[in-house]
Amino acid sequence: MPVPALLVLLFCLRGRAGLSPHFLQQPEDLVVLLGEEARLPCALGTYSGLVQWTKDGLALGGERDLPGWSRYWISGNAASGQHDLHIRPVELEDQASYECQATQAGLRSRPAQLHVLVPPEAPHVLGGPSVSLVAGVPANLTCQSRGDARPTPELLWFRDGVRLDGTTSYQTLLKKGTAESVESILSLTPSSHDDGATLVCRARSQALPAGRDTAITLNLQYSPVVTLSAEPQTVQEGEKVTFLCQARAQPPVTGYRWAKGGSPVLGARGPMLEVVADASFLTAPVSCEVSNAVGSANRSTALDVQFGPILLAKPEPMSVDLGEDAFFSCAWRGNPLPRVTWTRHGVAQVLGYGPTLRLPSVGPEDAGDYVCKAEPGPSGLGGGAAEARLTVNAPPVVTALHSAPAFLWGPARLQCLVFASPAPEAVVWSWDEGFLEKGSRGRFLVETFPAPEGRAGQGPGLISVLHISATQESDFSRGFNCSARNRLGEGGTWVSLGRRDLLPTVPIVAGAASSAMTLLMVITGVALCCWCQGKASFSKQKNLVRIPGSSHGSSLEGPEEEETGSNEDQGPIMHTDSSDLVLDEEGALETKDPTNGYYKVRGVSVSLSLGKTPGGDLFLPHSSPLGPLGTPPFYDFNSHLGMPPPCKLYRAQAGYLTTPHSRAFASYIKPTSFGPPDLAPRTPPFPYAAFPTASHPRLQTHV
Repeated sequence: MPVPALLVLLFCLRGRAGLSPHFLQQPEDLVVLLGEEARLPCALGTYSGLVQWTKDGLALGGERDLPGWSRYWISGNAASGQHDLHIRPVELEDQASYECQATQAGLRSRPAQLHVLVPPEAPHVLGGPSVSLVAGVPANLTCQSRGDARPTPELLWFRDGVRLDGTTSYQTLLKKGTAESVESILSLTPSSHDDGATLVCRARSQALPAGRDTAITLNLQYSPVVTLSAEPQTVQEGEKVTFLCQARAQPPVTGYRWAKGGSPVLGARGPMLEVVADASFLTAPVSCEVSNAVGSANRSTALDVQFGPILLAKPEPMSVDLGEDAFFSCAWRGNPLPRVTWTRHGVAQVLGYGPTLRLPSVGPEDAGDYVCKAEPGPSGLGGGAAEARLTVNAPPVVTALHSAPAFLWGPARLQCLVFASPAPEAVVWSWDEGFLEKGSRGRFLVETFPAPEGRAGQGPGLISVLHISATQESDFSRGFNCSARNRLGEGGTWVSLGRRDLLPTVPIVAGAASSAMTLLMVITGVALCCWCQGKASFSKQKNLVRIPGSSHGSSLEGPEEEETGSNEDQGPIMHTDSSDLVLDEEGALETKDPTNGYYKVRGVSVSLSLGKTPGGDLFLPHSSPLGPLGTPPFYDFNSHLGMPPPCKLYRAQAGYLTTPHSRAFASYIKPTSFGPPDLAPRTPPFPYAAFPTASHPRLQTHV
């Protein structure tokens, strides 16, 4: 059978091959450090012939000691086929390709490459071992590895055992392709903290895995590193504080400069500053700047100054329409933060806390002054209050003021008080047959005056006055309406006029009878006196008027009265507040102008005496009722000019009032003024009192 026969043949051939020379062990690639021993193994089986080694194809020889190759030899038992090549010490030239050959058998092992490793030398750092740098300025550190190190070493940087990144490596090659040198550059920007630091450059390769190190020390020049402290840091306003500025610098410090809030502190040059703390130090920090040859550095710190509240922003007055919300705000500054409360002026109840107060849906009752108050600080200093007024805009509020009663056919005036915000557009008086806003109309005249300030926040006030020149019956029975309006509405009130009747008849009659009796007694006494003394000359240069019977008059007070007797003998005599009559040295009566020349009292004067006329009647001219009922009577003395007095007594002692004209009023009542209301100094603004007219009788000189 063909297949079994083939298998038998192959087995036979294999048996014969196993008996032929062959390699039991062949050399392999080997890496050896320079100076160490290299061993390349080679073992042959069933071979007893010549064995030799070749180096890069060159036969080293067949002897075991390899003459000519002093560092080479072959070891092992040749009978057992062991032929190992040894090289000691290995040099760079030993790096080659080696083969083990069985010459007679024609056998060659596979080539084995011998690699000779050369450990790197310690690297070199340029500028070392102490390298000077400037803090903050970028710099490069260069580490070099020279020599025939194989393989090319790797250069690494370390600090405190930690590898540094950011390095760049360069190689310089020889023409043979081997590296002449290797450089590694470390880029860094040092700081002042790097001063005195140690950096290590390490050259590492396969020949020396642990590598070789070279250390350098950094010597930095840097601008001052400043530390600023204050003692004490927390202080009450007004206490002393000491600032200490410490600096570390290379080269040494050359100067100090102090500032507060950015403004230089004049006179401060050294590392210490003493100040008296106030509130400004809380927001205006103190800074210290230190300089040297490299540069300067600045540090600042703020004090924790405790001070009482200080008002920064007052609340603003508010004007709000009825029903709207009102807001007030105020700002206080203090340390610790002030406690702010809101109250209403004159009321202790607290309405709110904090810098803002809100009053929802205000009404007229909310108008007034509101107070923003801050309590004093822990030191008892500061604090205070600020006020703002809330004005509630609403329709006018009109109030009737008290008006004095008036006589029929006499003058009268009615008054009303108007408060409104915004100010009223118009104040109108109206009655049955008409109305009047301003100016005059017939018997009516309207005037408007500013009113004294009313309740806070009520708005500006006005007093509107309606003058009536001559009252009528209908004025006392009807009402007068005073109304005002603004953009929010209208308000009004009714004002009535009171009536003032004439004086009662019985007192008037009794007074007249009493006056007549007194006058009769005076005239009788005068007549008897004159009868005894006869006629006397009288002055033709003065008009002296004596008016008896006036219930308002009073006697002259002077030395003459004391000499002649009591006032009852002479009767009442009209006179002004200051003495209008003086006696000259000869006893003649001199006229004194009571108006200091204002009325220019001059002209012809006639001395008149009161007594009985030749017909027996009382010497009193008939009155001329020139004015309406209630006005004083007017007497005409023209018919009596040039008539001598019955006796000298009246010229010498009784006293006369000088009149520059032949007519004079026996009494006078000051007419009603159309000016603003006369308010007494201490009269409260509401309600207003009536404005009375003067009723003291005075002699009116008719010019």
